[in-house]
Amino acid sequence: MKLSKVDLSSLVAIAHSEGYLQLLLDRGDELEFLEIPAPIEAYEGLQHLNEIVAETATFPIVEEPIAMLPVSSSMAIAVGYSESDRILQVEFQSGAVYQYAEVEPETWEDLHEADSVGEFFNQEIKGRYLSERIDNMTIVVHNS
Repeated sequence: MKLSKVDLSSLVAIAHSEGYLQLLLDRGDELEFLEIPAPIEAYEGLQHLNEIVAETATFPIVEEPIAMLPVSSSMAIAVGYSESDRILQVEFQSGAVYQYAEVEPETWEDLHEADSVGEFFNQEIKGRYLSERIDNMTIVVHNS
């Protein structure tokens, strides 16, 4: 058996129609629709995987808003971190806000000090941490 690492963090929705697996991907600044020839079993397998992940993954609830710091990046507007909850929050240029669970304080420091926030995010955070999109929230920005 050959194993491959799979990053499904940008997958928003799936469907299957007439022999094609249809995928909706969040590209940060836009949504992309892909169709891939695949049997219905591929769709059913992804649905089953989603159910397993939903049962085992619990995202921590953050009681207080996370203070956000503006960043100079083509990827993000602002980033913030809750050390007590170990939650990294990123507001992307698209306006989407995501939280990433169990992020180590050292990773937050490295992100905050990185020459390229987007490059660091893509190499060290995206796909490595449980994430959740946050909707309808007030962003608190502290200038430093």
